[in-house]
Amino acid sequence: MNGIEVVGLFLLLLALSVPLSVSMGIAGIAYIVISGIPISVIAQRMGNGVNSFPLLAVPVFIFAGCLLNTSGITTRIFDFAKRLIGPIRGGLAQVNVIASLIFSGISGAALADIGGLGQIEIKAMEEQGYKLESAAAITAASATIGPIFPPSIPLIIYGTVAEVSGVKLLIAGVIPGLLITLLLMLQIGYFARKYSFPAESRAYNVKEVFNAFRKALPALLAPVILVGGLLSGFFSPTEVAAVTVFYGLILGKFVYKELTWQQLAEVGRQSIRQTANIMFIISSAAIFAFALTVEQVHVQMADMLLGISKNPVILLLIVNLLLLVVGMIMETIAAILVLTPLLVPALSQAGVDPIHLGIVMVLNLMIGLLTPPVGMSLYMVSIVSGAPIEKVIRAVLPYFLPLILSLIIVTLFPKISIWLPGLLF
Repeated sequence: MNGIEVVGLFLLLLALSVPLSVSMGIAGIAYIVISGIPISVIAQRMGNGVNSFPLLAVPVFIFAGCLLNTSGITTRIFDFAKRLIGPIRGGLAQVNVIASLIFSGISGAALADIGGLGQIEIKAMEEQGYKLESAAAITAASATIGPIFPPSIPLIIYGTVAEVSGVKLLIAGVIPGLLITLLLMLQIGYFARKYSFPAESRAYNVKEVFNAFRKALPALLAPVILVGGLLSGFFSPTEVAAVTVFYGLILGKFVYKELTWQQLAEVGRQSIRQTANIMFIISSAAIFAFALTVEQVHVQMADMLLGISKNPVILLLIVNLLLLVVGMIMETIAAILVLTPLLVPALSQAGVDPIHLGIVMVLNLMIGLLTPPVGMSLYMVSIVSGAPIEKVIRAVLPYFLPLILSLIIVTLFPKISIWLPGLLF
């Protein structure tokens, strides 16, 4: 059984609607059995796939995201941002983006952003006069900031697979994350004038803004402490995740006093379920990657890409097209685990920095979260808002413009990704 047959079996299983993790596992196990490799390799590879210190950050960040959703942090972040913007036309839509940027500095995941802030944001926007599907679309689009701006679960997983510094990757996401925020806010500002988005009925006085700021200050300090710890080199990604949990517990239990022991137990159950899903995907991908590595598929991929061109810009554009298609049909973490071992060696030979490639790859796949049929952000925001999925898809289409523009800028100008980690390290 050669590499092409392994990939072919994997694609066939996908076409038969077999789950991605199972498809990868079956393809890898079939290769091991047919090739006469000892069966013990299966357990060994699955165990080694998840036996990684950087991956400890993943379950801890999942726990942190669930914890922050139930500890009063999200409500206070949104309330302060709303009062700060005031009666600007389309102000709540802008608050949506700003709140996503702040919350992304805590949760590290798009779906955590939608689950944590989405319900609050969409309800407030609908009450102010926004169409339900429009509020849902803005929420889904702004949630793409989460996995780019540090901390980021997808970037941590990419760094583990690509064997590059997780800290450098997370720091590399700072400027691209701010770029996406800026472009989304510019488009919303344009739409607010063109389509007469609603505005707050009154301006908040200084006292009201200050009171909201005072209540939100402990929550606002969380991303400052965490991102500052990364930038200073004081925290590793895994340590950042642990500090996030500790800080969330302090805020929820002793500062805001909204976290109960029953809620904490439920947070633990949610985290265990989500972590089990991700770790099963990672362990299945380890078997699949083993088969591809033995058959030198990554070398064949490198030869194929370098045979097309050795220009790094052209290769990145080709990879962008590939990833945009993959993002439509493949879950983010599975796509990272399957494609990273194939793409990193090829593009590294052409002179592409693996840090830059990681940002480009994750940004691509975050756009994929907004594209059917496997657009998890679309389904999540549809569930949270109650808006029909087809209306959400139509409403989110205009917001592809700032996201694609961000992707093009980040792709063509590598310094946007690698300047900050290069400056600090």
